[in-house]
Amino acid sequence: MYTPSGFAIKDLDELHRQMLDTRLAMLVTHGEQGLQASHLPLLLRPEQGPNGTLYGHFAKANPQWKALQEGAEALVIFAGADAYVSPGFYPSKAEHGKVVPTWNYVAVHAYGTAEVFTDAERLLELVSALTDRHETGRAQPWTVADAPTDYIDGMLKAIVGFALPIQRLEGKRKLSQNRSAADIAGVREGLAASPDAHAQALAHLMR
Repeated sequence: MYTPSGFAIKDLDELHRQMLDTRLAMLVTHGEQGLQASHLPLLLRPEQGPNGTLYGHFAKANPQWKALQEGAEALVIFAGADAYVSPGFYPSKAEHGKVVPTWNYVAVHAYGTAEVFTDAERLLELVSALTDRHETGRAQPWTVADAPTDYIDGMLKAIVGFALPIQRLEGKRKLSQNRSAADIAGVREGLAASPDAHAQALAHLMR
């Protein structure tokens, strides 16, 4: 990922926070079948390895897991908040007019090679942890144990799990840091006034 030094996220805790905030990641591989990508909810175990370890699963019918099994490197993209930045947000537009549109965003890229597994006990632990994470906060959280055991056993046979120790992490936080203080304030105010939820999220980050 092209990342000028002023936009780079270097702090591991901040990188992990962004990954945890991204509920659906994109896993990209390049193997014998060429480029493949899947959108997956992932579980991050930050304490496992120097950069953490990612866990997830594919439908067994999705051939991408075979690329991981064959040792293909994976790129996992965690896309955060993003918003279009209009030149009209910049006070400097009125001064000299030398401004153009851009896009502000936050993103983290994780790289590594994965271990693939089909062990039922390990898969059950994974899907239970993923479910608990996303059911937290609901008035009546659903758990894997709520479904019939034989049904879950059948579902587990239809998926393939993976553990991906993160070998390299890149983070980018492009929030108009290359603009003047007045222009940054103008962007922040312009995004905050937008009816778009993504723009408002970016404005919050810029505070």
